[in-house]
Amino acid sequence: MFKAIKEIFVGFYSLITGMRITIGQFFKPAVTVHYPHETPTIPKRFRGHIELVRDPNTGRAICYACKLCERACPSDCITVEGEKLEGAKKKSVSQYRLDFTKCSLCGSCVEACRDNAIRYSHDYNLASVNKEDYVMDLFARLEKEAQEAGITPEPAPAPRGGDVSSPIPTTTVATSPAAPAPTAPEAGRAVPGAPSPTTSPSSLPGDAAATQPSAPAEVK
Repeated sequence: MFKAIKEIFVGFYSLITGMRITIGQFFKPAVTVHYPHETPTIPKRFRGHIELVRDPNTGRAICYACKLCERACPSDCITVEGEKLEGAKKKSVSQYRLDFTKCSLCGSCVEACRDNAIRYSHDYNLASVNKEDYVMDLFARLEKEAQEAGITPEPAPAPRGGDVSSPIPTTTVATSPAAPAPTAPEAGRAVPGAPSPTTSPSSLPGDAAATQPSAPAEVK
């Protein structure tokens, strides 16, 4: 008897609780999103397929093709290729291939990246009937987005020693032409206006004048 009364009371309480929630939601405004005319608000923690992150200073991808994400992926759906640009200290990614048909969104690649070069995207509309549409090159996609947004990546830094192929600027110093040396016949010719080669003792300094021999006195 007590058990039957308890079951009736529990059932009536659950009915009242359900009706209270239903009536409360009935008077709230509708939250229906009329897709595709309206776009839903994607939460920040939404896990879409991964995408490359752009460096805000240079405009290029942060990824250095270290392949840590490729080795950490348990589904083997990531293939990374890179090359070293002229004058750069590190490699730069040239191809980032993602096979989203194998991806399980486990997040191992994002956690393994030490440079925070990849993140989850908010791309949710991936409906397609072709398998090739789910095999994407994330680097080519990033470059396409940069072209559409009008972002010009900064060129690679020049080598520390400078570009050896560039011409070295030179400075021309203007000099006055040197006077020609006298020829042998003109060596002994006197130049007009020049002082006589014979120097009197009085014109010499004190010590030099004292050393000059004096003329003999005239004897009468």
